[in-house]
Amino acid sequence: MSIFCLVHGAFEGRWCWDLLIPYLEAQGHKTIAMDLPIENAEATLSEFASIVIQAIPKTDDDIVLVGHSMAGTIIPLVAEVLLVRQLVFLTGLIPHPGISTIEQLDLEPNIFEAATTGKDFTDEAVLMEFFFHDCQPDVARWAISKQREQKSTAHLFEKNPLKALPSVECKYIVGTDDRIISPAWSRYAARKRLGVDAIELPSGHYPHLSCPELLAPLLMDCGT
Repeated sequence: MSIFCLVHGAFEGRWCWDLLIPYLEAQGHKTIAMDLPIENAEATLSEFASIVIQAIPKTDDDIVLVGHSMAGTIIPLVAEVLLVRQLVFLTGLIPHPGISTIEQLDLEPNIFEAATTGKDFTDEAVLMEFFFHDCQPDVARWAISKQREQKSTAHLFEKNPLKALPSVECKYIVGTDDRIISPAWSRYAARKRLGVDAIELPSGHYPHLSCPELLAPLLMDCGT
């Protein structure tokens, strides 16, 4: 069985995996989740990666590292330090070694859905429209109540310290109704950057909240 190390994205915390974890553990897999110090404006990608590395047991080598959204910029840094079997980018950014996500926009301007431009992601109506539109109402309200302040902008403005993506098996899961990261870009970047075809999931940006019962089998397939 695998250990699924689940790394959250911007505005989130370890809480965001609560609906998914029971599906994975019911099949005998282990799970790890952690809170990243996103409230610290000075926190860097390497510091985020260090938090993840500290959370992973050093006695296990069957690690599937799942990074949601922002965490796509973090999980390759972890794989440079620890032996992991697979990286799974979940509706996530894929870093371009040596440049920032903002600089990457000059090369691939359609990373983010155009409708998100100028939106206030602390506004509840905006969160409902773009983040949690496909969640059950009670789940969406719960998720909004758990949102954390995102002061670190390392995933956007810091030059990624990678010299190259690690030589680790990778998979990409795209939400076909993602309103944050463009599904078209996700398919393109998965093929160009990772050399894989994106796995399609009928969801928005947060499949671990909107359809954990559909996401879990895809992850468990990654873990076999």
